[in-house]
Amino acid sequence: MTLFELQAWLGHRSPESTQHYAKITPNTLARAYNDAGYFERNIRTIEVLVDRDAVTSGAAASGEPWQYYDLGHGFGTYTFFEQCPHRMACARCDFYTPKTSSKGQLLEAKDNLQRMLASVPLSDDERAAVDDGQAALDQLLERLVDVPTPAGATPREIGVPATATLLPIVGVNQGKG
Repeated sequence: MTLFELQAWLGHRSPESTQHYAKITPNTLARAYNDAGYFERNIRTIEVLVDRDAVTSGAAASGEPWQYYDLGHGFGTYTFFEQCPHRMACARCDFYTPKTSSKGQLLEAKDNLQRMLASVPLSDDERAAVDDGQAALDQLLERLVDVPTPAGATPREIGVPATATLLPIVGVNQGKG
């Protein structure tokens, strides 16, 4: 419904009065997103391991990884993981550590790790890849082939194929809105 249709329906004389009554506040917008189920569809929860030793020793301040996003098959250490457009194709990234590697196994054996959960918003393409599988993932990877990774190189420069093999998902938890 347009503003003018709403104005006529409510019987207002001016569009300004209609805009005043239809003003969207942050609370109204958040409630609308929640009522529409947006957060259930577009937010996923992922486990993050926080290396408390790296934080307290100051190693994190000198650039050492201190957050490890558990991807099921490995760990992502990019600080801004939730903003990375390549986060569904991590295997060749400099910020990726496979769980089967000695570094990954040592990380999991550490005593001073704090396990936390982080909510990660999904783009429409990522949500399609999660919901629809291989074809959507291949389309997403094709669109990202010339977008720089967190390390700076593009997937084309790294030599990553435009298609990928889906890795098993250990667990996916939907975030609560």
